[in-house]
Amino acid sequence: MVLEVVLGYSRVSYVIRDEVEKYNRNGVNALQLDPALNRLFTAGRDSIIRIWSINQHKQDPYIASMEHHTDWVNDIVLCCNGKTLISASSDTTVKVWNAHKGFCMSTLRTHKDYVKALAYAKDKELVASAGLDRQIFLWDVNTLTALTASNNTVTTSSLSGNKDSIYSLAMNQMGTVIVSGSTEKVLRVWDPRTCAKLMKLKGHTDNVKSLLLNRDGTQCLSGSSDGTIRLWSLGQQRCIATYRVHDEGVWALQVNEAFTHVYSGGRDRKIYCTDLRSPDIRVLICEEKAPVLKMELDRSADPPPAIWVSTTKSSVNKWSLKGIHNFRSSGDYDNDCSSPISPLCSQPEHVIKGGASIIQCHILNDKRHILTKDTNNNVAYWDVLKNCDGFQACKGEDLGKVEFDEEVKKRFKMVYVPNWFSVDLKTGMLTITLDESDCFAAWVSAKDAGFSSPDGSDPKLNLGGLLLQALLEYWPRTHINPMDEEENEVNHVFFLMKRTHVNDCPWLLLFILSVNGEQENRIQKGNGYFQVPPHTPVIFGEAGGRTLFRLLCRDSGGETESMLLNETVPQWVIDITVDKNMPKFNKIPFYLQPHSSSGAKTLKKDRLSASDMLQVRKVMEHVYEKIINLDNESQTTSSSANEKPGEQEKEEDVAMLAEEKIELLCQDQASARSQHGPADSKAFYLEEWGRPHPPLQTEVHVSRTPTPTPVSLTPPDSRHLPVIFPPPTQTSNLIAPGPEE
Repeated sequence: MVLEVVLGYSRVSYVIRDEVEKYNRNGVNALQLDPALNRLFTAGRDSIIRIWSINQHKQDPYIASMEHHTDWVNDIVLCCNGKTLISASSDTTVKVWNAHKGFCMSTLRTHKDYVKALAYAKDKELVASAGLDRQIFLWDVNTLTALTASNNTVTTSSLSGNKDSIYSLAMNQMGTVIVSGSTEKVLRVWDPRTCAKLMKLKGHTDNVKSLLLNRDGTQCLSGSSDGTIRLWSLGQQRCIATYRVHDEGVWALQVNEAFTHVYSGGRDRKIYCTDLRSPDIRVLICEEKAPVLKMELDRSADPPPAIWVSTTKSSVNKWSLKGIHNFRSSGDYDNDCSSPISPLCSQPEHVIKGGASIIQCHILNDKRHILTKDTNNNVAYWDVLKNCDGFQACKGEDLGKVEFDEEVKKRFKMVYVPNWFSVDLKTGMLTITLDESDCFAAWVSAKDAGFSSPDGSDPKLNLGGLLLQALLEYWPRTHINPMDEEENEVNHVFFLMKRTHVNDCPWLLLFILSVNGEQENRIQKGNGYFQVPPHTPVIFGEAGGRTLFRLLCRDSGGETESMLLNETVPQWVIDITVDKNMPKFNKIPFYLQPHSSSGAKTLKKDRLSASDMLQVRKVMEHVYEKIINLDNESQTTSSSANEKPGEQEKEEDVAMLAEEKIELLCQDQASARSQHGPADSKAFYLEEWGRPHPPLQTEVHVSRTPTPTPVSLTPPDSRHLPVIFPPPTQTSNLIAPGPEE
């Protein structure tokens, strides 16, 4: 689960998750095999690169996670004989990793949009990156791996000329040819040594999703969303063969070393092997359960014994190719595209299981609890504030396979809290987003939120402000250190230290340790009410999506991280977390008037005002004290000349009487306080000052009997600051987008 805070021109986000996410939580976009170490690298839509053992005898194949991206990882390549891994992401960055130790060595921020594809020239240790910004950049891997904190300058060559977003890229092993495919529906070819454009190849009628080049760069294979595979001769600058194997778009290609057989997969979930020399000869290897995103051949032998396949689901399958040679030799293949073909394999040889991805969520109207539904149809109930194992913002309850919409209705509450976050499901985990314009809108009392104060008071809490303070709890700059009284003592101790050797004066050493310990214990961190887990990733970025800085919550106390936070954290966050300047209450001006149905005479329009977290019971008490009581007093005389009006009524009595005599309704729906109807009544409405269209309206029915009578509350539009309940029809339901090409 991801919580994200977007504020004006910057945003802060964090992920609610386990410390170790062992399983892919969404579709897997890229695969790379390291045959020397028997490892498989997977890069997913959950932003995480994972390393797996492909030793089938190992019970748990998970080895490690490589985390530093903040959006989909779209492509990866292994370089330097498996020592270095390069990754491309929708967070607009290219990252360089130590593949053996699993840490990020450097980040390249040259691209201005999603980076969708990488290409690698093994003989030259050259990598190319391309994406939706239409740019192709060339990177020398040896230069990238040599970058340090002091030596942090890298130069790159750029290949320009693409007119549309680039989705596929290929470079031959010798590094003499590079080809790009895009939504322009053409292939563009360059010489990376001179950055010169060589040609443009036309033929496809839709986006070019996958590209492969042979070793010497004379032939190119392309797969397109138009459903075809094309073989191109770069020397002749034309298409020399078209293979119509799939029923839908072709998204992934692999080819054997001899460049004689192509393996293809795509939207139709089928994986074929096609003989490039005989286009009619094809073998259906298997059929996946979801659209195919990537394939990787096991090249430990020739012909390849197996192929790894990833899809829009989170599991990765290994399919055997051992029978494919006999299949071809026997002639037991199908060259009639109209007749059904039986797959060579019905079950994968090996499966790396994935986890569930959240695909639907609903923010309940208390703006604190969230219901989610995942790909296994399990419904979960989240509380972004409730304590869990000592921490906040965690998954509170698994509800199992229950009806989602019914669960939403069951958990509806007659309460209104302003919107202070929205939700994104792109990574398969909850990304909760706050915008600067309304992230401080939600004020609650400590008791209503389930928090207790040491002094027993009931302070008003701002949820957005508390969240920011919790995220930066480990940043020393946010700490409050009460050193005023101790400062003189400590300075005196340091003066003594200059004149006395500590070993010669044990009491001095004990005093120093005591003072340091007391100061450490007295340092005030966080918000004093809840924490986020120390392993929580915290991300600072621009509102448009570009990540500026990512770190773990517990690492914000480090020297380097603290320095970067000083450069990255926006001023409005500094105001809350460092300067402790909580946002001020918003004031709502309004006035009370008799409702048209009451027949009562018009009252003087006395302008009233209240904070934007005014509780409805306070409105009830005001109506009771200022209107009902005055009306009653005008019809009766004082029982004693010495008795002052209301002298014997206490505040709690007023509240109780108000609840007895007044009932609240929202759009004619009775609140939980009472389901009784009105007796003899009067009605008034509450109208926001200066905004009569539409009015902020409250109908107040005053009971002449012990039966409580209703107050009807009509909610304002979204521009108005709320003091009332929202209509029951308001929802915050979000469904994750489907598979993207």
